[in-house]
Amino acid sequence: MSRSNPLKVVLVGYGPVGARFVEELLPGVQRGSVELTVIAGEDVEAYNRVLVAEYAVGNADLDSMIVGDRVTAEESGARVLLGVAVTAVDRDARTVHLDTGERLAYDRLVLSTGARANVPTLDGVERHRRDLASLEKYGRQLVARDDELPPGITALRDLADAERVLEAVQERRRIIVLGAGVLGLELALAAAHAGAQVCVVHHGPHPMPRNLDRGGGQVLRAALRRTGIQVIAHSRAEAVAFRTDDDGVRRFDMLVTADGKQLRGDLLVLSCGVSARTELAVLAGLRTAAGIVVHPNLASWTDPAIFAIGDCAQVVERTDELAGQRTLPGAPSGLIGPGWRQASWLAGSFLAEADRRAHDVETPFERDALVMLKAEHIDVVAVGDISGDPWDDDSLHPRRRIAQWADPEHLRYVKMVTEDGVLTGFVSVGMPRTAAELTLLFERGGELPADRSLLLRFDGPDYDPAADADAFAPATTVCWCNAVTVGRIEESAACGNTTVECVGRDTRAGTGCGGCRGRIAEVLARVSDADGTPTPAA
Repeated sequence: MSRSNPLKVVLVGYGPVGARFVEELLPGVQRGSVELTVIAGEDVEAYNRVLVAEYAVGNADLDSMIVGDRVTAEESGARVLLGVAVTAVDRDARTVHLDTGERLAYDRLVLSTGARANVPTLDGVERHRRDLASLEKYGRQLVARDDELPPGITALRDLADAERVLEAVQERRRIIVLGAGVLGLELALAAAHAGAQVCVVHHGPHPMPRNLDRGGGQVLRAALRRTGIQVIAHSRAEAVAFRTDDDGVRRFDMLVTADGKQLRGDLLVLSCGVSARTELAVLAGLRTAAGIVVHPNLASWTDPAIFAIGDCAQVVERTDELAGQRTLPGAPSGLIGPGWRQASWLAGSFLAEADRRAHDVETPFERDALVMLKAEHIDVVAVGDISGDPWDDDSLHPRRRIAQWADPEHLRYVKMVTEDGVLTGFVSVGMPRTAAELTLLFERGGELPADRSLLLRFDGPDYDPAADADAFAPATTVCWCNAVTVGRIEESAACGNTTVECVGRDTRAGTGCGGCRGRIAEVLARVSDADGTPTPAA
């Protein structure tokens, strides 16, 4: 492509994944080979939504959450439209229609529309279907819009939601969190630590049921209760009741469960999972399932000029068999790390296309993703299939072995699953250093020691992390979201970046889910001299 005929790229969505795509594509914009327009639904700079729970309890400010750089993008020649929504996609004309009335032409359309919070079926709360018939009838009210919730009920997906939670926390009100997934628990723990009264209600037998087995879930539940959080399991929410305040506003008053419980509160936070924002894709006739269905190269099954990345993208290798099925395997990852890798790869592909060269980098491949619960004094890490038990019939899984260790009194639990000695999954609760070692082994596909109990020493009183060279080897990954290694952090420290925040600005480490910030601090401490001056690793 030449300056007179640049590749026209339109990006819909300016969250953290969209911001990474913009950043990676700017070299082409600066050269004039790419013409980029960004449509951002919110009227603020792109920010890290993973940290919204921290913002909601006053532990983070907006400046620390910003991941985009709109000023640099616009100075480079990109056009960034904040607070503007796309209402329709005309695939035949290759244009998008904006709510401002403008129409934009594209050669490549990238959908990075993210996900919305699920609104469960509750008497008293209106929720909308978003199938094709509903979208065609009520598109203006549904496209790029969330369901409007009654006063006193909120989700936790954006800054407006966080402001509602922050007000409740600051006034020490009673908060009911419906759902016990990672995000709901992180909010519950942060709010309780900030002084709010918190109750977690969930339908399953234990918290984080999608990620933890019974043992890990029970230990986590005990840890939650010791922090002062009320945990109500096996309770399916059925309805909400309201009260009319002195100001005449009808507000949330109580949550009613199917087993007859009536739980009063001041704020109900819905944390019942998320669904991909696929409305534009559905109206445009693109194949959708749990998300917008794309090939491994992130192009739509239906239209090779349209791509999807991040929480709205469902990557499925197309086969003749799958093409004829109504349901498809997999789902959007829902994690920031895979979304960032998709954004970087796709931007590289477009740059290669614009510059008329081959893009010989393999498409992003994601193995099972680590799930981490980030909270003060509670460490939870899980990955892989951990549904088996040590007492399962070996004849059904002859290559699988399971080791399990529990100390519920001290809120510690570990379960390790191997195939032919190689770690394929694990759960760790209250054992942060053991979890870090297991993470390294999982990353490398390494074998566990024959005596699994040796791994427990990492959280023992006599363990010295400075003596464990393997955990600080230069090639060891510290930040999974951005693939930053020990060596890269050591290089950054040697250049004068002596704090976790400075390292994050230099390398991006710790700017994703935030679960690696403690490990970054350990690396910085290890490469410091006695006087605190950072030195390169030997």
